[in-house]
Amino acid sequence: MSTTAKFVKDTQQKPKYSTRKKNRCQMCGRPRAYMRHFGLCRLCFRKLAHKGELPGVTKASW
Repeated sequence: MSTTAKFVKDTQQKPKYSTRKKNRCQMCGRPRAYMRHFGLCRLCFRKLAHKGELPGVTKASW
């Protein structure tokens, strides 16, 4: 089996135990610093927020 086919097979399989499931960023696949509400990691969130592509997100000021 080629490496790409094995990678696709492994990523499409559901984990045997639900605790093994790890949330990942939808844009870059980063597993750490994941924001559930947006489905993005902090880096992609920041990039999109600065561009103004996330509706309702404003810079904090107090």
